Amino acid sequence: MIRRYSLTLAIAALSLALLDVRAAQAASQTLDKIKEVGKITFGYREASIPFAYLGADQKPTGLSLELCSAVADKVKVALQRLELEIEYVPVNASNRIPLLQNSTIDVECGSTTNTAERQKQVSFSIATYVASPRWLVSASSRVTEPKGLDGQTVVITQGSLNFGVAKKILDDQKLNVTIVQAKDHAESLLMLGTGRAAAWFEDDILVAGLVANASDPKAFRMLAATYAPSYYGLMTRREDPEFKALVDAAIREKMASGEFDRLYVKWFESPIPPKGRNLQLPMSEAMKGRVASPSDALAP
Repeated sequence: MIRRYSLTLAIAALSLALLDVRAAQAASQTLDKIKEVGKITFGYREASIPFAYLGADQKPTGLSLELCSAVADKVKVALQRLELEIEYVPVNASNRIPLLQNSTIDVECGSTTNTAERQKQVSFSIATYVASPRWLVSASSRVTEPKGLDGQTVVITQGSLNFGVAKKILDDQKLNVTIVQAKDHAESLLMLGTGRAAAWFEDDILVAGLVANASDPKAFRMLAATYAPSYYGLMTRREDPEFKALVDAAIREKMASGEFDRLYVKWFESPIPPKGRNLQLPMSEAMKGRVASPSDALAP
């Protein structure tokens, strides 16, 4: 009975996925563009471990890139073509949305947080990760909680949503803190490691990824304080809901089949390139909930 029920669910998921692909094929502006130029273009981050970053071979890799590969497979089905050229374009926190809007890239395969404000400019897929921002300090620091940052300098990555979150935290506690911005996550960690900043504020998984691959991971530690969860997703153009449906179908199929769980273990609970270090971050209950019931909602 259980096997029959599982088979029924799998057939139903496949049927929905096919409907999504057919709908996208019928009306998607992005699919029309891909068909015309003969390629799909993915934007990727260069240092957002383990979602999108450059591996030892200097080629983009990570969970988001694997999900985007599944999107490319869906596009092949929709366009009825066995081969499809894939172009990879590096993006950062500041230019990822403009490059999507001007059609330089078709999907942003990174670690971008879905917010109501950003939804005015782009669309987001169903959630691919549930994160919580935290403070990172040096292991030798005497700071054990945010109020210990009073009178010091902290770093936030340029374009990160967490700039506003950090500023509110510091303002609410009436702390006299100087905020400086780094061009990317790698530079933020460098500023912390060289003493130019007393702390770095960013989503826990992004912090854990860079620390795990640092020359000395034990040189840093996270403060215990956690904040409201946020939801990552792949970005697509706002004016193309049909293509978003195709992207959602690709991710939903991975979740329904159990493949997403295997990918999660691969990228969060196993040694990953380039240094073979393990992030040791089991799937949270919040993430398990999104796998069981895929959604792009902004609330739990």
